[in-house]
Amino acid sequence: MCTHKKRSQQITFYQSKMESTTSSGSQGIKIREAAIDLLAGSLGGAANVYVGQSLDTVKVKMQTFPHLYTNMVDCFKRTYNEGGIRGLYAGTIPALAANIAENSVLFAAYGLCQKGVAWAVGIQKVEDLHPISNATAGFFAAFFSSFTLCPTELVKCRLQALQEVAKLKGTTETVSNIGPWKITREILKTDGVTGLFRGLVPTFFREMPGYFFFFGGYEVCRHMLTPPGKTKDEIGPVRTIICGGMGGVALWVAIFPFDVIKSRVQISNTTEPMIKMLFRIARTEGIMSLYNGLGPTVIRTFPGTGALFLAYETSRKVLNDFFDN
Repeated sequence: MCTHKKRSQQITFYQSKMESTTSSGSQGIKIREAAIDLLAGSLGGAANVYVGQSLDTVKVKMQTFPHLYTNMVDCFKRTYNEGGIRGLYAGTIPALAANIAENSVLFAAYGLCQKGVAWAVGIQKVEDLHPISNATAGFFAAFFSSFTLCPTELVKCRLQALQEVAKLKGTTETVSNIGPWKITREILKTDGVTGLFRGLVPTFFREMPGYFFFFGGYEVCRHMLTPPGKTKDEIGPVRTIICGGMGGVALWVAIFPFDVIKSRVQISNTTEPMIKMLFRIARTEGIMSLYNGLGPTVIRTFPGTGALFLAYETSRKVLNDFFDN
């Protein structure tokens, strides 16, 4: 009797130990997946910046100073004539910081939010989620990435608009000597740490619905372009670029007015409420003023987000294969 009881206790002990080991292994896998998403998102963010930064500069200038430029080509030519390649790539360092920070947090949060949505809808594997469920995960993931994006986006926008601000002020200061660190110090000196989060509310209004359409568009496109008998992860680089481009275009077309508001808030230091500014611009400048810069945005977004998703999916696959072997 005692021997049977002792053996039973030993079995219970080993079962408990095995369950604990399995649980710790599962936790390790989750941490590894989050770390891979973080790194892959960083690489994707860097690819996005290098592909599309020059047209992002054109977009910001057209959004903030619509009266100075007749169209996208005019803005591009004048920016190049005044500052050369350096002028078109103004704000690249904070743009890299912004995109790497945003996309690393975004894709790490997206992976976690996918698991949360899968649990909520009763689906075992995130690979089986409907595109709308993936879009919902993107919506919630963007809340977290907005906190990393706002400060770096603020510095980037101010660097991109230095020439125009100097002209409006009539200052003779040499703007070519002003870099991201000087602007950051000025913001901290004038407004403190909270000043770095100027434009956070319109950033939320841009990012959260925007990434609903971003991931939704990407996943719908992946679903439609997946060949029979293959999975969404086997569609190849060309289809991945197309899907990423479609997701990026869906994002910007859906939320562009809020991006206009964000750019103006961050450059002008205005304290005007976001919705009030939205209606004022529509009333005084016309509805289409809320879409100033959409052309260069769409043109740079397709290859930019295509490169982002290609870098993300490829690096994610490489890293997963590396750790599995």
